[in-house]
Amino acid sequence: MGDATMKWFWARIAVGVGLLAVLGGLVWWGWSAASARVGGGPIVVGILHSRTGPMAVSERGVIDATVLALEEINQGGGILGREVRWVIADGASDETTFAREAARLIDDEGVSVLFGCWTSASRKAVRPVVEQRDHLLIYPVQYEGCEESPNIVYLGAAPNQQIIPAVAWAMEHLGRSFYLVGSDYIFPRVANTIIRDQVEALGGEIAGEAYLPLGESDVSEVVARIVAAKPAAILNTINGETNAPFFEALSQAAGPGDPIPTISFSVGEPELRQLGLPKSMAGHYAAWNYFESLDRPSNRAFLSAFRARYGPDRSLGDPMEAAYCGVALWARAVAEAGNEHPREVRREMQRQSLDAPEGIVSIDPETQHAWKVVRIGRARPDGQFDVVWTSGRPIRPIPFPLFRSQAEWERLVDDLGRSWGGRWSNPGRSIEFVRAEADREGADAGLATPSAEGAEADQL
Repeated sequence: MGDATMKWFWARIAVGVGLLAVLGGLVWWGWSAASARVGGGPIVVGILHSRTGPMAVSERGVIDATVLALEEINQGGGILGREVRWVIADGASDETTFAREAARLIDDEGVSVLFGCWTSASRKAVRPVVEQRDHLLIYPVQYEGCEESPNIVYLGAAPNQQIIPAVAWAMEHLGRSFYLVGSDYIFPRVANTIIRDQVEALGGEIAGEAYLPLGESDVSEVVARIVAAKPAAILNTINGETNAPFFEALSQAAGPGDPIPTISFSVGEPELRQLGLPKSMAGHYAAWNYFESLDRPSNRAFLSAFRARYGPDRSLGDPMEAAYCGVALWARAVAEAGNEHPREVRREMQRQSLDAPEGIVSIDPETQHAWKVVRIGRARPDGQFDVVWTSGRPIRPIPFPLFRSQAEWERLVDDLGRSWGGRWSNPGRSIEFVRAEADREGADAGLATPSAEGAEADQL
């Protein structure tokens, strides 16, 4: 073979090798692209709740329900052929810690979604974190409303799905005079403003109003004032551990023959069991969208799966069920989006619906809140609730109550935050008693705060 022939031969070999390399690269690229769509590395999510502090009694169960839902997804093959991995962070019942941990989960852990927060103070603190990063928080707890964020999906009740129907029911069945008692942060303050608007519009009376720091155990003065005021009922927005001494003291002060009925907005079956409340809270009421005692096939399956995982004696409550459903709705949105990118998943979340343990839950595309069935339950000595009233069908969420304009509600919330130095819970540690008269002149927009000009309050 001559030199010219040899050069031609080796040139053809080189071209052939080059073509094979290009074809191999195209095959690898195609496999990689397909792998990114239907397989590949794990999808990482963040769970952000309180494992410590006064809110841990409520939030630990929400962590468990969230983990159960994620485990079930992996047992079913994951999402898009990918395993889901989770990182749990402790918000420590402190809004500043929640914000810091949210940023860490997104920036350092690379999570694609946050499942978390209980108190509105923690959610308010996390909101700018997810908005600045164009991320996604799925929030499972009922709240005061007066908020919408494109970066949050709200799976708990808006005011018209819990607070407002419960007050209407109370005025019809319990009486027209109410004492308002709550923890001293954004949810109870705004919730009680909503209640005041509603009660006064319906010709009722607010007999008194008191706020306790989260975790407060000395409730004797609060209970004494409630008993002295003789309201027809108490509307309770206390969160966490303080409910234990509150109901115990109320039971002792009122006496077995003359109890003051109480409707709670943040006490469910887990709190009854873990705080030792079944006897002292028996006969009182709670307003939720879900109760463990619901006789529905989807609820029976949920209870069975949860207890098989965590033990037969565990109790389940509304935020736990909402958290469990939130994972399922998110997983469907990821599958339909074809990836876990928060912006695309948020868009798909707006079209999701689920036959949940509580009933049909659908995400409202206008507000990113869920349609919910409203229920009021009466506590039994065994720690369960008998449903005494239900809306019977899912109610469309209205985040901003119709008593005021959206601008007025937003201004009220912003003013409260400013009065607390940019926080969403009262930095003071005193118990506050707000003037009881319905015609409190000078109280700004019906909202009393420790530093609000014109608000008349006694502080211990």
